[in-house]
Amino acid sequence: MSQLIVRAGEFTFQARFEEQLAPKTVAAFRKAMPFESQAIHVRWSGEGVWMPLGDLDFGVSYENHTSYPAPGQIILYPGGISETEILLAYGGVHFASKMGQLAGNHFITLTSGLENLTAFGKAVLWKGAQKIRFEEV
Repeated sequence: MSQLIVRAGEFTFQARFEEQLAPKTVAAFRKAMPFESQAIHVRWSGEGVWMPLGDLDFGVSYENHTSYPAPGQIILYPGGISETEILLAYGGVHFASKMGQLAGNHFITLTSGLENLTAFGKAVLWKGAQKIRFEEV
């Protein structure tokens, strides 16, 4: 099981890849690591932050996909109806865009630091975009 560090704003979380459930998504994301972006608050989906990635193509389709990621789950939407994006749920999420409901591949789960997850989400909501970095350890 591969471990990751997710540095999000002023917080650090440990995480794991969901290699058994989303092997193609994990392999594609690994090629882009270390991965850095800006997290902004979702507009349609509830309590989550997202990294808009435009037309970035990870070359994957749906696997282990959900519209309802639990807090601490990270999903990759591979594009199609809406732009490519990564979403991190910090509370209740019903993943959607202005085009309607979406589903993303659950490929990373946070494993520690969850007590800071809501504080990170609220920091993004009230303070604006926050840097986020994914590193394999």
